[in-house]
This record gives sequence, structure tokens and C-alpha cells, in this order.
Amino acid sequence: MKRIFLGTLIFVLGLASLAFAHCQVPCGIYDDHLRIHQMEEDIQTIEKSMTMILELSKAEEANYNQIVRWVNNKEDYAKSISDTVVEYYMAQRLKPIAIGDAGHEKYIRELKLLHEILVLAMKAKQTTDLGTVSALKSTLADFERSYFEGEAQVPVAP
Repeated sequence: MKRIFLGTLIFVLGLASLAFAHCQVPCGIYDDHLRIHQMEEDIQTIEKSMTMILELSKAEEANYNQIVRWVNNKEDYAKSISDTVVEYYMAQRLKPIAIGDAGHEKYIRELKLLHEILVLAMKAKQTTDLGTVSALKSTLADFERSYFEGEAQVPVAP
């Protein structure tokens, strides 16, 4: 009975990870707005994690278990941002445009912004500097404006 339960659990967890992943097969099912909003939530979680790490570290008797949990949380969400940038936008959505072709400057601008987001996500793993969070928010907003330039904004349910 225990083996059946364990086998079922492993199978369900495996399917769940597939359901949340977006493969690199050109299926045509994309929700660019959703990805941006997921990264915004990831940034908020990183900010909360940094705040909690700083707060818990100031305590007279630091609760190292809680601090470690918040550090791990911060790292997981920074990795999520990096994964979305690389595996979704850079690998699938941002198409190279040759020098001189229409849209090349926009392509280069967005490529630079995505690279900056990657670097800031890495810095978010390395520090509790809330300035990194501000820079991430700003850079993601710049990317969003550029990426959806000329497109009507899609309202997001609260």
C-alpha cells in the first residue's frame, strides 16, 4: 500500500511539474502578459524575503531556521525569474532581427533589458539589498513597455 501511494505521489508530482512548465516546442500557446505578471509576483516575493531576512537578523536571538527558509525562498524566486527570461522570452519569444531590418533596434533594446533582468536576479540571490528589488521592478517595467509597444494593455484580474 505504501509503495502504491509513493508511486502515485511521484507520478502526480511529475505531471504537476509538466503542467506548470512551458516547453520549447513551438505549440503557439503563449501568454506573454501572464509571464510578466508572474515575474512581478516573483519580485514581490523576493522583496518580502529580503525584508524578513533583514528583520530576523536584527533580533537579539536570531532564528536561523527562519532566516534560512527566507534565503531559500528568495533564491527560488530569483531562479524563477531567470528561468522565465531564458527559457520563455529569450529562447522562444524574442526573435533575432538582422541589422538594418525593421525592428532591429527594438530587438536589441529588449535583449539588453532581459540581460539586465538576469543580472539583477542573480544579484537578488547574492544580497538583501532592496535597491536590487527596485532595479528589478524598474527594468521589468521597461521591458514590458517595450515588448508590448503599440499593443493594447490587457487588464489583469486582481
